[in-house]
Amino acid sequence: MSVKAGKHARELLLKEYRGVLSTHSKAMPGFPFGSVVPYCLDGQGWPLILISRIAQHTHNLKQDAKCSLFVGERGAEDVQAVGRLTLLAEARQLHDPAAIAAAAARYYRFFPDSQNYHQAHDFDFWVLAPVRWRYIGGFGAIHWLDQVALENTFAGDSEQGMIAHMNQDHASAIAHYVALAGLPKHVPAELVGIDSEGFHLRIGQGLYWLAFPTSCNSPGAVRQALVQLAHAATWPTDGPASA
Repeated sequence: MSVKAGKHARELLLKEYRGVLSTHSKAMPGFPFGSVVPYCLDGQGWPLILISRIAQHTHNLKQDAKCSLFVGERGAEDVQAVGRLTLLAEARQLHDPAAIAAAAARYYRFFPDSQNYHQAHDFDFWVLAPVRWRYIGGFGAIHWLDQVALENTFAGDSEQGMIAHMNQDHASAIAHYVALAGLPKHVPAELVGIDSEGFHLRIGQGLYWLAFPTSCNSPGAVRQALVQLAHAATWPTDGPASA
């Protein structure tokens, strides 16, 4: 049961791209301080955030790195009947130049506008290192989980190469994925992320995660999955895991 709950929790984390970061208030000791932050997942499958040095939550984290990130399904009429996830974590600022460069390459694909204010202002990358997870999948489906994050074996050059190839040479296939999943069509979609379980599309400011028919453990398997979806008349699973 915990394995299935862990998979559902991870899919929720992938589907969403913003959550409520709660930190220990420096200005009001003893009180939690909540703020909305966008995130994507790094190569370890941990939430990666880009936050200003002058932000209150950054001051709080520098004093106490213990925090939580709450993620819930958007657009639900009954918020108690759908999935929500709380990650208890230790926040870690990235200092190593190679780690910062890898984080920037990934984060900018998901949030391209962030590149401008990152360069113009004092922003830093942080990762939320998981300690424990609390997943609620609806009424009565409550789980404490020790393992949810899954390492992305494609992160880095392999992922960037596959993404560039798809965006440059297979725009029609990407448009087919959008139609197949019933996603917005107001602007062309771009592939921005690939993991073993699915892929992310960015459409305007929105991000959407779609699940592969089966888990992929190699670039060749990813290619087969994308080709299968490009020729599918309907989504080959119970429904795309999209936001």
